[in-house]
Formats: sequence, structure tokens, C-alpha cells
Amino acid sequence: MKQTAKISCRNIWKIFGQDPRGFLARHGGAPRPEDFKAEGMIGAVRDVSFDVYPGEILIIMGLSGSGKSTLIRAITRLNDPTAGEVRFEGSDLLQASDQELVELRRHKMGMVFQHFGLLPHRTVLANVAFPLEVRGSSREEREQRALEMLKLVGLEGRESYFPRELSGGQQQRVGIARSLAVGPDVWFLDEPFSALDPLIRREMQDEFIRLQKMLRKTIVFITHDFEEAVRLADRIGIMKEGRLVQLATPEEMISQPADDYVRQFTRNAPRDRVLSVGSIASSDLVAVAAEGVRASAKIGEAAARVLASDMPLPVIDDEGRAVGSVSREHMIAAMFPDARP
Repeated sequence: MKQTAKISCRNIWKIFGQDPRGFLARHGGAPRPEDFKAEGMIGAVRDVSFDVYPGEILIIMGLSGSGKSTLIRAITRLNDPTAGEVRFEGSDLLQASDQELVELRRHKMGMVFQHFGLLPHRTVLANVAFPLEVRGSSREEREQRALEMLKLVGLEGRESYFPRELSGGQQQRVGIARSLAVGPDVWFLDEPFSALDPLIRREMQDEFIRLQKMLRKTIVFITHDFEEAVRLADRIGIMKEGRLVQLATPEEMISQPADDYVRQFTRNAPRDRVLSVGSIASSDLVAVAAEGVRASAKIGEAAARVLASDMPLPVIDDEGRAVGSVSREHMIAAMFPDARP
């Protein structure tokens, strides 16, 4: 049965310039690149449609200026889209009043941005409790919730510290705890780890994976780092010049890139940890008296055995049925796609 989308976006446009709605109307809702140039308009997001499903991590990525951050601001109405439709739990978000938006952000949405935005004169506990204070919760209630969130992100014992007394990674954990304090249904993260050193960034990705296993939030996550995307995402959307070029699972994107732009993004991907044996196997069945290789196994797990065999090995599904075969040549081509004879 098809899942109902938590967020559904249809034909989103965000255009900057004089009278963007008029510009869009003059060109029949489909202006060409030369139309933008001729009239001095900027098409930051161009006709983007996608769904986000409950419990999914959808990562939107692209180079600087591709429109990824503008898109997340459009669908949360931090910047209103020029045109299109955004449905949140079935309701039209673009028709929501200012007060309805405030209530949604207080109760349903959590947001984390690249710059932590902590209040320097408040303690860690007070920073995490702040959105609950804005919501009108009692002091006892908000401090209890803040303590729970700090324990969740591994900052128990640092409640009375000030932001300046924390490392960058710890400050980001405070930002994450603050965004979770309201118990959001949907979590929006815009390059939350990009300002961190590589080792701390890896730690924060580990923390993010741990939290998601516990909380199963619906997440829209913006990054420019493809390795980060394949590590965290259920699906990845790649943007270029305001358009969504491809939306797919990490494995689909690496094995079936939509074009050369996507192929460049996937060039340095950790293929051994993303591609499954089934995705590189031939449908040919082989009569080899050898233990089968699971189709669901990552190629990195099976590489040593496949590369050591002079003959193709059978590939089996989770029920142990033969579904194809994988050879040394398949494995080399998958792991080293740029290699030439």
C-alpha cells in the first residue's frame, strides 16, 4: 500500500526580481533560461516537485547557488514561494495564516541551521528550554524537557555551561536538543554540520544516525557533501540551477545517474558501502557448487570472495533462491568505474 506523504510539494517556484508572479504569468508558468536573463530575474527554485514520507530522511544537495537552501526556506515558508503548492499533513501550507504558521513551527516543526544561533547570555539549559518558554510552558515543564533532550544528545552535566564554554560540536548538540524540545513531527536541517571540523562532523553524523534510530523523525536535510548524503539519506535529491535533477535512493543514484552532472557528484562516493551485490549482478544463473552471495550484501562485504574466484558466483535472495550471478569483472567495474583496460 502506498504511503501517504508527510510533505507534498508540487511545482514550486521561487523567483527573485521585480514582479516575479507577473514574470511567471507572462511566460505561461514555464519561463526559459533566456527569459530570466533578458528580464534580469533569478530563478532560485524552478518547478520543483517531490514528496517526503513519514520517518524518511530526504537529503537535498547541490553546489553553492543550486537553490537547495532556498527550497527548504520556501517549503517552510520562511520565504514564501512565488508559485506552487506545499501540503503538510494534507493541509495547504501556503494558505495558512501567520498565526497558523507560528503554531506549526512551535508544535510541529524543528529547525537546525549551519550557524548554531545560541543565545550567548543564556545557559545551555535555558537555550534548550527557550522554544518551550516562547510556547508558554511552565518553568518546571520546560526545564524537565530540556534536561531530557540534553541527556538524549549526550550533554548531561553541562546544563549550567554557557555557549562560549562549549566546543563547536557541543554547541551544535545544543542546537539539536533545542530543535527537538518541542517534539517536532518534521525536522528541517540546513547544512547543520558543515561548519564543523572533519572529525567532529563525523561524530555528529554518528549522533544523528543514533537519534534517528530512536526517534524516527521525518527529516529534510540540506548538504553539499555527497559522502554525508549517502551515509545518512533514505533518498537524495540533487539540484542544479534551481531544478531538481534527480531524486533517488543513494544506490540508484550511483548505479543509474540521470546525467553527467549527477555522475560527477557520485564519482567519489563510497561505492563499496552503498552498492549492493544485486545491483551489479547479471541475471544469468550459474551451476557452480559454491555458497551463494547475498543480493542484499554491500559489494564491500563480498569483494574479497568474488575477486578471489575465477568463476562467477551465484547470487541469492533473502530466501536463498538463486537470482543471478556476479563475477570478478562485475566487481571491478562496480568498484572502479573510471578504470580503463
